Order: sequence, then C-alpha cells, then structure tokens
Amino acid sequence: MYALGRAVLILLFLAIPPCQAESPPLPSPAGKVVLTISGQISNKNHDNDAVFDMNMLAALPQHTIATRTPWLPGISRFTGPYLQDVLNLVGAKGRTLKAIALNDYKTDIPLDDAARYQVVLARLLNGKPMPVRDKGPLFIVYPYDSQPALRSEIYYNRSAWQLKSLQVE
Repeated sequence: MYALGRAVLILLFLAIPPCQAESPPLPSPAGKVVLTISGQISNKNHDNDAVFDMNMLAALPQHTIATRTPWLPGISRFTGPYLQDVLNLVGAKGRTLKAIALNDYKTDIPLDDAARYQVVLARLLNGKPMPVRDKGPLFIVYPYDSQPALRSEIYYNRSAWQLKSLQVE
C-alpha cells in the first residue's frame, strides 16, 4: 500500500507544472525618464508603466548597427540595446508597438520586427549621445543595409527618432 501511495504522490508532483520564473523587478530610474513603456507588459516600475532613464538603457547589453539612412550622409553607427531585449525585460506581450516621438509622431511597429531584424534602440550616434535636435535622445533603428527589403518607406517610417514612449498593444 505504501508503494502505491508513494507512486500516486510522484505522479501528482509530476503533473503540477513548474512555476514560471518571473522577470527580475525593474529598478526605479535615478535620472530623467527618457522612455516610458505601457500597455501589455508584466514588469513595471511606475504605476502601470515601465520607465527608463538613460543609465538603465546603457546598463543593458549594447549593440552597434553600421548602416546608411535616408536622414544622414554616409554610413552611421547607432549603438544601444536591442529593442527585443528591452521588450523582454518589461514582459511585453502583444502584436504591435505604437512608437510615439517627442513631437507626437506615431508609428506602428509589428512586435516581431524587434527580434526578426535585430532592431536597435539607439542612444548613441557615432559613439556620442544624440541631442533632441539631432534625432535623440532615442532612435529606433533597423539594420537597413542588411537586407534590401529594409531599405524601403515601410521600415523608414517605423524608425521613430526622438522616441519618448512605446505602447504595447
């Protein structure tokens, strides 16, 4: 009888799914907030939003895209975290990102673009912070030169500069 009871307990234990690991809590920004992410996110640090200062974004793994754009001469180097890493950090679940710039320009970006194209949330242009007058402080940049399809109005229009917020829908 003991063996049967033990076997039942083992089967019950195996049938219970393991707990899902939660994302580590986001720290609170110490400096000026430069990015607010809202909507369908699970990891928040300010009311129903995830907010970031520049140091928080700089602390994430950094990546550089060297590419031509229609807005700048020659090849430019854009450095910042992958947009996908930022979205993973906040637990984004949805289909679309609505990017909103300081001048209220809005563009919709399919959520899966972030991973598919290794989009960078650029905070540096050619190694230097971007002031607002030069498309900063944040700029969503695709690796335009990596695929001919990315050199089109579709992807140029998704590339919001002076980014202030992302809404996950």
